[in-house]
Amino acid sequence: MPVPPLEEFVRARTAFYDDSFVSTDPGWSHAHLTLLGPWAPTPDPAHLARVGEALTGVAAFEVVLARVGRFPDGILHAVPEPDAGLRALIARLVAAFPEFPPYGGRHGVAPAPHVTLDLDGAAGPHGPVTPAALAAEVAPLLPARLEVREVHLQRWANHGCRLLHRWSLTPAEEAP
Repeated sequence: MPVPPLEEFVRARTAFYDDSFVSTDPGWSHAHLTLLGPWAPTPDPAHLARVGEALTGVAAFEVVLARVGRFPDGILHAVPEPDAGLRALIARLVAAFPEFPPYGGRHGVAPAPHVTLDLDGAAGPHGPVTPAALAAEVAPLLPARLEVREVHLQRWANHGCRLLHRWSLTPAEEAP
């Protein structure tokens, strides 16, 4: 799911660490919320249809990215709040694709929604990355309001990152 308010920041971080993951596809989003991954390596029309079915009737909603969090493995991330809508989307996709548990099952079937920003202790573009330093660096971008209106299927590959498909959620005003 694309996160336009943090796109420039995450794109610059991606370029710093490994520019082979900087995409030239204008539809591709460096800043994103992962709903389900890894997923089908070569999705076919049946996979795409199952995603569409899982998303049927889901109303668009908003979240706010207002703070930086840290996972036990050191991943520093923007925290979306409230996260109930994102958790519901993840649950729908997990139910539709039990053969592809989120993050290969490393974090259970209900991982915390987040936007990855960096890694605590990494040698970042402005010196060692710490939660406080990253929070200060990203502070001008937060809080960021995000309208959750689309779900994207993106391919991640060295020199091959691109948008493969997108699904629109039901506009909030049209939801039952």
